[in-house]
Amino acid sequence: MIDLGGIRALTFDVVGTLIDFETGILRCVRTVASEGPDDEGPDDEAVLAAFGAAEGEQQRLTPETPFTAMLDPISTRLARELGLPGLDGGSGPSPLRRSIGSWPAFPDAVDALARLRERFVLVAVTNADRAALDAMASTVGEPFADGVTVDEVGVNKPDPRMFEAGLARLAAVGIGRDEVLHVAQSQYHDIGAARRLGLATCWVERRRGRVGSGATPSAAAVTEPDLHVGSMAELAGALMAVA
Repeated sequence: MIDLGGIRALTFDVVGTLIDFETGILRCVRTVASEGPDDEGPDDEAVLAAFGAAEGEQQRLTPETPFTAMLDPISTRLARELGLPGLDGGSGPSPLRRSIGSWPAFPDAVDALARLRERFVLVAVTNADRAALDAMASTVGEPFADGVTVDEVGVNKPDPRMFEAGLARLAAVGIGRDEVLHVAQSQYHDIGAARRLGLATCWVERRRGRVGSGATPSAAAVTEPDLHVGSMAELAGALMAVA
């Protein structure tokens, strides 16, 4: 069992953990579908699964590209696979990329982050770029003391260099690796990679009780985290209860 009393900092995945990207994706796709001849559109879980597969493929093709920019080729692929040509942004930003600033926070995120910020140093470690992180940080109440983005590091999670960059920022203010808990919903991007680096991990299983990995690429195997919760509220309760 992890010693929660020794934790001084929390590093966070943002998209999918704090920001409800599945809702954001579905809103965008429904809007595009409503403008076509068939306003019903494809099944939600089919959309999410197609997005997860497209992101996984794009990660393999362009591992240095921020998630924000990946949304353009992902949209092009979804336009073809879902039969929704309106998703293809052509030479400009795609509808999915344009929508990212409006993706909502999970209902439990803002309050939980405000509570955690009183006691811990919070650092975002995200596959988005700096502009997207700034927008999403505003959505969740500006809780972060620092943030690490792909346009600064040059790689995406699960590349260990993203996590190392976050640890370096914390080391600069006197917080060691064994005092950090990495918090994320993605087994593929975060939990396995962070554990391999020796980081303590908390898996926020946003799809608990649902089949599949939704809009997140599937991990080859599920990595057992140090702490397993279903919401940010549950995490805040566990951490704030420690004397």
